Amino acid sequence: MQSSATVSVESPFTTDHIWEEQYPAGQVWNTAIETAPIPHILDQAVARFADRPAIDFEGMRLDYSALGALVSKIAAGLQKRGVKKGIKVGLFLPNTPYSIAFYYGILKAGGTVVNYNPLYVERELVSQIEDSETDFLVTLNAAALFEKAGNVMAETRLKGLIICPATGDTKPLPEGDSYISYEDIINNNGSYEAVEINSNEDIAVLQYTGGTTGVPKGAMLTHANLYANTVQMELWHAPVTEPGQDRIICVLPLFHVFAMTAVMNLALKLGMEIIVVPKFDPEQMVTLLKAKKPTLFPAVPAIYNAIASHPASEGLDLSFIKICMSGGAPLPGGVKQAFENRTGTKVGEGYGLTEAAPVVTCNPMKGEIKVGSIGVPIPGTIVEIIDMEDKKTVLPLGEKGEVCVRGPQIMKGYYNQPDATAETIRDGLLYTGDIGYIDEEGYIHLVDRLKDIILVRGYNVYPTQIEEAIYLHDAVEECIVAGVPDEERGETVWAWIKPLDGKNLTEEEIKSFLADKISPIEIPRKIILRNAPLPKTAVGKLSRKLLLEEEGITKA
Repeated sequence: MQSSATVSVESPFTTDHIWEEQYPAGQVWNTAIETAPIPHILDQAVARFADRPAIDFEGMRLDYSALGALVSKIAAGLQKRGVKKGIKVGLFLPNTPYSIAFYYGILKAGGTVVNYNPLYVERELVSQIEDSETDFLVTLNAAALFEKAGNVMAETRLKGLIICPATGDTKPLPEGDSYISYEDIINNNGSYEAVEINSNEDIAVLQYTGGTTGVPKGAMLTHANLYANTVQMELWHAPVTEPGQDRIICVLPLFHVFAMTAVMNLALKLGMEIIVVPKFDPEQMVTLLKAKKPTLFPAVPAIYNAIASHPASEGLDLSFIKICMSGGAPLPGGVKQAFENRTGTKVGEGYGLTEAAPVVTCNPMKGEIKVGSIGVPIPGTIVEIIDMEDKKTVLPLGEKGEVCVRGPQIMKGYYNQPDATAETIRDGLLYTGDIGYIDEEGYIHLVDRLKDIILVRGYNVYPTQIEEAIYLHDAVEECIVAGVPDEERGETVWAWIKPLDGKNLTEEEIKSFLADKISPIEIPRKIILRNAPLPKTAVGKLSRKLLLEEEGITKA
């Protein structure tokens, strides 16, 4: 396996750019960032922290030595099934220890991980499986997942389902080589064939995202991209972390890039204990926080808001938490203040995107957390504000433009999408589609999004996909789907529909029609039926922007 390397990033400005003034003493922005194959993270952790707890899942605990041994067995079992470089293996799982063990097992076997949202309906699964060219899918023997996975196997290129044990409503595995039990995968001595990985070229993860257009595409994240971002997070957290001593709570979904890097990979890099939470419930979370006393608590604003407003958190003291890092959606000042007042711990906001593996900026772990700011660029990362008209001119401090990013964490491109890649990455600069500015102290502020992606509780929801599903109804003439600010969920999905002349539709009918076509989180919470045509641009294109203006809805 390839040895580690370092990547040095040079700024087009100066090596002591303005944002470095906000770094705690001892931190350096223009630092060399180490890169290596992702399994190197686990191998180092096993060597350093063998007897330390690695995973705590509903009372079941696994130390680093046991986790390393399990991952080796999974790698060997996968190789026996034909997994090697170039083979895609999907993870269709909620948060469980299997999520972590198979992620590293797939990469050790030489394969590429493809993450799947377990809320996906069959239609969405089929589309992503075919687009990514996934050959195997790992899931649970739980009815909601197993049945969907089994149904799509008959419609797609899938060669096999790997079924992990689950409690509750389970079923016996059907006969045939396509259904592979977890026991069959791990029934070996853990001797796998080491794979030579080119960290800068080989794709570790295909992570689906809306990119700059709202149409899901597979972001190709190399081993170097993900390893570099993990090292950047390690450097950033250094003022508050102690290797082998911290505990991090993982309520964020591991199939999402935020949790993949800023929870799982970071935790293993630093020998943390990962407290894996399968599903968020505010009352249960309060009980868990009191019992487990994690020292780091990353989450999305909706989770902090739910805890702060729940009666169970009255008198809750979370002063044992060193830092709560918010991401995935803008953090309202009122939510930050309410959570901090209720719990006695501080919340800092960060920013990232799938194409950057994902972390780009964070508020300092020690120092000023500026309300309303996404913080400053993390080590090795350059943020430029580019003129929205010419797409070239770097704007001065205080001027608003498109937020663009350079750094070792920037993706290789979109899978089989050369045109979209060329539009998003130009001369090594990632055009994020977000609008913002850098203030006089180097803090970055977002003011708008070019993207139309809707952020529901931190999850990306793509309006184009919902519109496509609505258009399957034969009585629909026009529709626009957009995100509307929502105090509890961050944003919520609304749909405006014009039925065909002479056709009658109801909100309930549309929701029932969509139930098996999109996931529950994508079902519009409100549907507005209109007889008049929906607003359009001068060239006749349906316009979300004009519609929201017409409705008097202001986006955050």
